[in-house]
Parts: sequence; structure tokens; C-alpha cells
Amino acid sequence: MSALKWQGWLVGLVVLAGLLVFAPLGLYVWASGGGTGAAVPERPAAQDVRVTSCRVEPASRRVVATVEVTGRATGGGAYVATVEFRESADPAPGARAAQALVRVPGVAPGATERGEAVGPVWPAAKVPWCGVAAAQFTPSPRSTPSP
Repeated sequence: MSALKWQGWLVGLVVLAGLLVFAPLGLYVWASGGGTGAAVPERPAAQDVRVTSCRVEPASRRVVATVEVTGRATGGGAYVATVEFRESADPAPGARAAQALVRVPGVAPGATERGEAVGPVWPAAKVPWCGVAAAQFTPSPRSTPSP
């Protein structure tokens, strides 16, 4: 075999090896968004929710927490917040705090909406502490014009 024939085979094998190595890499970059940069992660929904008041209803002796939600600038949606009721701001080790869910639907971008979470019956001699344990944001579906 001549040297020219060996060089042709060598070039062909190098091209094949390059395809085997770089084709999956190219597909990965293409599937992940084309390498246009990292997307900015959304802030946690719990940062949009805060407890504005925590009181004991005199008639029922239940704890009631008023929750205030500030809508995101990126779009409106609904929030579901988990509110904890404890005797102090610092949780006791091994103790389970009472929790309640509050749903605040239809929060417009930048708007402030309120909701109430009703907790357990509270002992008369104790002062409750209420706080946001977790929150979830569900964006409202975009309205699309019908054809």
C-alpha cells in the first residue's frame, strides 16, 4: 500500500472519531438551549409571602394569621403558603409545629393580596408565633388568541 492510501484512511478515521466525540456534545448544547447563557433562577415563592399579623380569636381561641402576598413582576399567578404556629420564633428541637395552608389566587404582577390561615385552638396563657414555613407559586396560564 502506498503512503497516500494510508494517509487517506488516517484522515477518515480522525474525522469519524471527531464525529463520535463532538456530535453528542453538540446535541447536548443544542438541547439545553443553544448555549445562550444561564437562565436566571426564579426567587423562592416564600420571599413573596409574609405574615402581617398573628392573633388569637377570642370566641374560638383559634390562632389566625394574616398573610400578605406581593405578586412577581414576571407575571401573575396563585400562591399556596404553609403557615406555622409555634410558641416561639425558635423551634424546639424535635417538636412539631401546627401548620395550616392558605391559598391566595389571582395575584397580579406587583399587586399585594391578603389571605388568612386558621390554626389550632391556642392555650389561654400562651402568646402564639406565626411564620411562613413554605410557599409555592403557580403562574397563571397565558391567554392565547383562538384562530
